[in-house]
Order: sequence, then structure tokens, then C-alpha cells
Amino acid sequence: MSRSRNVVKKSMTVSAVGLFLVSAALTGCDSGSDNAPASSEPTGSGANTGESQNAGTVDHSKPITITVFDNAANYQGEQTGWYGKLVKDKFNITLNILAPQVAGDQLYKTRTAAGDLGDLLIVDNSQLEELIPAGLVMDMTDKLKNTKYLSQYVDNHFKPFNAAFDKVNPEGKIYGLPTFEADTSPTTFSEEIPYSSPIMPWDYYKGVGAPKLNDLNDLLNVLKQMQAKYPKTPDGKPIVPITLWKDWDGGSMENVRWLGNWYGYEQPDGTSTIQLNAKGDIVPLVDDNSMYKKILQFYFNANQMGLVDPDAPTQDWNKVAEKLTNKQVLLLWYSWQRGFYNSIERGKEGDGNVAVPIADSRIIQSSDAYYGNGRVFAIGAKAKNSDRIMEFMDWLASPEGLRYYTNGFEGFNYEKTADGKFKLTEVGQTAFQKNTPVPAEYGGGGYQDGQSKINSMIMSDFVIDPDTKEFYNSNYWSATIEANKTALTTDWQKAYGAENATDYYLKNNMIDVVPNINTSLGTDSSDIKNKRSQISDYVKNTSWKMVFAKNQAEFDQLWAKLQKDVDGLGWKDVVSADTAKAQKIVKMRADALAGK
Repeated sequence: MSRSRNVVKKSMTVSAVGLFLVSAALTGCDSGSDNAPASSEPTGSGANTGESQNAGTVDHSKPITITVFDNAANYQGEQTGWYGKLVKDKFNITLNILAPQVAGDQLYKTRTAAGDLGDLLIVDNSQLEELIPAGLVMDMTDKLKNTKYLSQYVDNHFKPFNAAFDKVNPEGKIYGLPTFEADTSPTTFSEEIPYSSPIMPWDYYKGVGAPKLNDLNDLLNVLKQMQAKYPKTPDGKPIVPITLWKDWDGGSMENVRWLGNWYGYEQPDGTSTIQLNAKGDIVPLVDDNSMYKKILQFYFNANQMGLVDPDAPTQDWNKVAEKLTNKQVLLLWYSWQRGFYNSIERGKEGDGNVAVPIADSRIIQSSDAYYGNGRVFAIGAKAKNSDRIMEFMDWLASPEGLRYYTNGFEGFNYEKTADGKFKLTEVGQTAFQKNTPVPAEYGGGGYQDGQSKINSMIMSDFVIDPDTKEFYNSNYWSATIEANKTALTTDWQKAYGAENATDYYLKNNMIDVVPNINTSLGTDSSDIKNKRSQISDYVKNTSWKMVFAKNQAEFDQLWAKLQKDVDGLGWKDVVSADTAKAQKIVKMRADALAGK
């Protein structure tokens, strides 16, 4: 998404039954978060004036606006709605978000050239490595000592991450706090379904006989059958088997990249020319045997069969999100996409999107993001209210901050049970999908509209809530698990003989869980950066042309031309740089497995 599109795409809170996107491509000892303080008071709250956290107080009397430069944001402008009111009431802060995903990548270049990226920064690892020597980010080492919540993660999370920037940070100072960090272990995978795997509406799939899927051709055939039987939603909206969108494309075509994971190959963060498997094999994208070409062929075949959304070449993600909410798409591949439609109430009717495994697939899946997932929170070097920003970040990692971000309001989205745990309310089960109106006392407006536009966290929802001793992720609350024993889940479990999708893939030896690796893989030289940019643009443009080629001959011609033309753009040099990055990942994964 400089947008780290090779990390979590559009990470966002999705209350499906509270389904929440956490880690992704390069993610993965308990640090004792269940012993964290339970107080919900923000760090340093008090009546004294002044900006000194060292004094234990932060003055909130003066309203301030914090400029948030945010690679994760899908929205640009002032944070409004219920989250905006919450932050305003609690900290007297207004968040003004600058979003490269909205304004374009040039925003980063322009603001860094001017010497001021912003006050609060959510940037990619590679950008942090540029910002440290440029003097554009603040050293947070001492400030973290005075925090209430972040301080408990310094030794096990923040220091190891920042130490990897040794070339530009030889003293091991803390300049960035990784995003979406789990508090499980570097080799645990906690989620019920892999980040990317085939997902389809269970009722529609059963409606055409639920045939076993042996390969991608079987998948296309069943999508064709579902399209014929279910051409429109009950209210007359057209249903498309496969939908695509361009605005997430980074070094390659993003919708191609993630399906490569189904067959064991990922495109590591910071690279654009190679794919890597669990064994450490490295394959260039334009190799005839690459998984990238295999998935391009899959999409081309789908389009030839009339299965690809005709809006795909021109629509953006927001349009896709509408279609997901309306159950207008038959094939999903991000785990969190289920959250746009699934709910417990629909599940009782056997209605919802579920994993539908393909027999010849072998998924590559990173473990929980113990060290984060490719981005960092940082403070701009010229920030005038750094103590108030640090206080706000500390609150983000507090039980209260995590609950608001992941699950909304107690009493509205969820409530306490007799045993002191939480359960979703009826409203909370569908507040995101329905954009349910929020009571005026919380700020009014629609729930989805008012969610945090920062769209990122420091600690993730795979951290234990000290009050409930359960994850903040409401999918894993005991009450949700019990409530979710619906016709949808029980029918799926009976059909596949597994507790959930991850369990199925593990039992059938169809998944490789690799250790989470979150580090800086080094910044490109100006020469490599220029070559990468030209190659990426060419690969993306050609990929889209190949999907919509008029016939196989044109598809093959475009591929052959791509292979030839990228050589003239410096392909071998960029592949060499990316191979070095991948080899670092391979070594670090081996070290993690060896317990180093």
C-alpha cells in the first residue's frame, strides 16, 4: 500500500461476527499480555499542565490537530463519526489523515522532500529505513519508558524489530512500533482460516451439488454452474463469479499475487519480481513455470468463460466492497472478506461465505504477526505535540483502545456475560455490514462510516484481553464460538470433517505455516528503485491486458513480449536485489524454527 501493498491489503475492522483483518504476508514466548493492567485510563491523564510525560501528566486543555500520514488509510481528511468524537472527548485531539492510497504515492515524496512527513506516521518498513537517516522520525526510546501499556512490549517486540535496522540505527534506538503485533508466539497460527484461500457462498455451492474441487479448472466449472443458477441477488443486483480491482496493485497485479499463495508461493514484502515458497525456492515472476503466470492463466480462462466482472478494469475497492456486502461475488480469497456479508443470523439459515478447498492446492501461510506485519507507527521529527501523540499511541495499545478499535462500544456492539467475558449484541453482529446508526451519545452517524480511519493498530486483536482472558478478536470469544454453531458452521464441519478451514488444511497436509518475519529488507538504490518502478508499471499493465486478452494466442504473445521487454528495463538487476532480500527471509525463518 510507497503503499506497502505487499503486506496487509486494506487492513480494516470488519464485524462479521467481529471478523477482523490482522496479519498477512510476512507475519508471525508469550510476553504475558494477560498480565497487563486492566485500567482503561489513558497514560498520564491528569489535571496538571505541561507536555512532560516524565512528570506523569499531559495537558489536554488545548485542542490540537494531529496530521496523520497513513499508508494504511483508505480515507483522507478529518476523522469524524463516533471514533472522531471518542478521540476528541478523551484527548482533545482531531485527527487529520493524509492517505497515499487516496492522494497517490507522490504524497510521500513531496512531504519528505519538504522535510515534514507529518506528526503521527504509519509507514512501511522500507520507508522507516529512509526516514531514520534523513532525520524525519523521532527517537521514541525514552518516551516509551513512561508509557503504561507500550512499555511492556519494548523488550520482546519493539527492540528486536528496530535492531534489524542496524545499518541506519547502530545504537538500537526505537524509531518505529510495528503494526498488528500478535502476542502469541513467532511460530503460532491462530486464525480459523488462512489469509488467502478459496471462499464461496455455502448455499450457492451446495445448490449446484457441492462438487469436489480437484483443481482450478474444477473451480471455474463450479463458478459457471453457480452463475447460471444464481445470476442475481433477491433484489435484482447482478452476481459476478469473480471481481477484480486495480487500486491495490503494487509491484505486480495484486489480485494475481494472493492466489499464488494457494499453490505455495508468496511475493515477499519489498519485492516485485520474484515469488518464494516454504522450502526457500525462488522463482522469477516472468518464469514460464511461475505461479504468477498460472494465476494469470486462471483469470484469463475465467474471463473467456464470462466469469469475470465486466466492471473489473475500471472499478475501485470501494465498489467491490459494496458488492461483497450485497453478496454479489461468488469467489472470495481474503479471509476478512467474509465479514462484509457473514453474520450469525444468516449463519442460522445456512447462509454465508465459507472455505471451499481445492484438492491440489498447498497454501503458504505466515504465522501470527508476533513482530508485526510490515508497517510501523512513528512520530514525525517536527511534531510539536509528541507527548500527546505518544499518549494516544499508548492508549491504542490499552485494553480500552483495543476494544474500541476492534469491537466498538460496550453496550452497543457487545456486552458482558455472567462470567465476565464478552459477547456480541444483536446489533454488534451486523453493525459493520448494515452501517447501523450509532446513538447520538457516541457521536451519531453510521457505525462503519465512523470507524477508525487510521485503519491500523500497534498491537492486534490477537492479544489477550486482561479482563476476559480471551483474544480481542471477537471471532474467538467463547460466546461467539458457541453462538456460531449455526447451520452454516455445523453443516460445513460435517461436510469436511474438520473444526474449521485451518484444521482441514492441516489435517490434509495442504498448508505450510512459515514463521512470521517482519524486518527491513533494505532500501533500493536509486538505480534499482527507478528500474523497479518501470518494471512494475509494465508488469501490472501487461497483466491486466493478459486477463482480458481476446484469445489464448494474444495471451501468449503478451506474455512473451513481457518476458522480452522487462529485460531491457533492468529485470536481471532487480531480480538480483529481490533474491538477496528473499534469502534474508529464508535465513530468518530457519533461525525462527531453530529457536534463535
